[in-house]
Amino acid sequence: MTNKAEQRRKQLLKAAFQAASDKGYESVTLQDIADYAGVSKGVTNYYFQNKADVFAHLFEWLTTRIYEKESKSIDEKETAIEKLEAYMNQVFISPEENKTFYRVYLDFLSQTKTNERYKEINKQFYQNCWSIGRRIVAQGLEEQVFHVEDVEEAAIAIRSMIDGSLIQWLMRDEEHLHRSYREVCHQSILRMLKYE
Repeated sequence: MTNKAEQRRKQLLKAAFQAASDKGYESVTLQDIADYAGVSKGVTNYYFQNKADVFAHLFEWLTTRIYEKESKSIDEKETAIEKLEAYMNQVFISPEENKTFYRVYLDFLSQTKTNERYKEINKQFYQNCWSIGRRIVAQGLEEQVFHVEDVEEAAIAIRSMIDGSLIQWLMRDEEHLHRSYREVCHQSILRMLKYE
């Protein structure tokens, strides 16, 4: 795919994300995506088969980007504790970004029951998330700062605590609590890992 075509696809994916954030997945049409992108509907039809295809590409692109950023943030740190801190900062990135992503993401999750492709994208996203948790936990065990029996279980629990905290924060609709949810989540993870 040419650079220009790739840029146009990204433009349409960003427009789809914004449209879904404003209107909700069910309400968004291909015309809305074209309008948000400032192009004709024919352009959307040229790059994507239908609305489900647009959103499959959107979530693949989004979740891959999130994983890459999270992975890079921990690679830049030395110790397991520093890596966990960097991971927390990356997942609790800002009230605005978390709110926009989780609104659209929860909408997307509700579609996975009828869309196998969406289900696979979400499964891959969680595999990626758990791999980050595994790396942090395994290093913490090597450094003897974490004390858990099962690395896989701990990795799954870390992401469960993160998503649970962010979803609960989102549902409360009190932006100023973002930092305190991050802190509670971080401390809960450290307790679960029996940090010493």
